[in-house]
Amino acid sequence: MEFIDNPQAQHRLWQLISPALPVGAYSYSQGLEYAIESGWVNNESDVANWISGLLEHVQSSLDIPVMQRIYNAWLIDDESAISQWSRFLLASRESAELLAEDRQTGRSLAILLSDLKMDRAEALKTKDYVTYATALSLAGVQWSIPYDALARGYLWSWAENQVAAAIKLLPLGQTAGQRIVLSLSHSIIAAVEHGMKLEDEDIGLLAPALGIASALHETQYSRLFRS
Repeated sequence: MEFIDNPQAQHRLWQLISPALPVGAYSYSQGLEYAIESGWVNNESDVANWISGLLEHVQSSLDIPVMQRIYNAWLIDDESAISQWSRFLLASRESAELLAEDRQTGRSLAILLSDLKMDRAEALKTKDYVTYATALSLAGVQWSIPYDALARGYLWSWAENQVAAAIKLLPLGQTAGQRIVLSLSHSIIAAVEHGMKLEDEDIGLLAPALGIASALHETQYSRLFRS
């Protein structure tokens, strides 16, 4: 497991995973809102199980290994591989909402990085294949953040956002939310370690409840989140 011994790179990672990063991630629940509305998720234990399940069956087996390949492609400036794996990730999104979220947050991050004068971000923000992983991995390479650390930071931020959504949707207090975040620490580490070991042919997801929840959320009568 790699750790960051460069304080400046560590600070840049904190910047990327901060809730203050203006990419709009806070406005998405990734199907969790429908799962709560439908009664699939009702309490603290359910929330923890839902998030840990997505860590294992989506993030670990799809996002982490794909982002690793995009990161490695940025290292050698292989635009063909960047495009190929970014499009693979977009094609793997199981609903219109999940696809729209990845496109929107990816483009927003690319625009932000361009505004921060980051090399290659100016061209990236106009690409039709840009995903959040595409832009985040570029930031990791440009700011010398080791991939292991970047991936763990990304999953921490993603899980924290899921917990924040649950707190808004359920009678779930802030302390319960922190217990959930604490309980996910080992799952995050395991998800990164597993995902980084996958061969190309083993990459993919199996999370039918996520696809169903996200698709049905599109027509949910009342909702707080965009997905």
